[in-house]
Amino acid sequence: MDVSNLKKILTNSIMPNVLDDSKSKLAAVMIIIFGNEPMLLMTERPKTMNHHAGEISFPGGTWNKKDGDLLVTAIRETREELGMEIPRSMVIGQLKTVTTLNSGFKIAPFIAILDKLPTIVPNSEIASVLRIPLSPLLKTIEDDKDPSHKSILEMYTFKFEDHLIWGASARMLKQILAKISS
Repeated sequence: MDVSNLKKILTNSIMPNVLDDSKSKLAAVMIIIFGNEPMLLMTERPKTMNHHAGEISFPGGTWNKKDGDLLVTAIRETREELGMEIPRSMVIGQLKTVTTLNSGFKIAPFIAILDKLPTIVPNSEIASVLRIPLSPLLKTIEDDKDPSHKSILEMYTFKFEDHLIWGASARMLKQILAKISS
């Protein structure tokens, strides 16, 4: 799939407003797709983190009131974690909110498509930066067979090299796969 078709498929309305139900912690992530042959930018969290230690995820983090809306959170967290400035104008769409099972976050995933990546300067919240070919990654989808992950009905895994992507990140990837396949 070429990037222009992908852009058409993933472009939709962005609704970054905070709808706080006070039961969940709010967060936002930036799904960054780049290059002519679409690549995905993901990060590996250090094993020392309090939440999601060692997991593969998208850049992002917790909403705070100073952000105003969840898109600002995704942009701010991407800048803090990777030293990348994603202008609001480069954000083309948003996926459905995903809830984490182990930490209780409601995550708003936003999508940005870039021609190429700027220089990345990861902070201490990032153990490594992964540049993953999108189409081959999406073909690795499997049902998540780990019984400890089965507290909701829909759980998937994706594989890249020796990395297993599961949980909220995998459910976001499943949404992208569903959009591409429809």
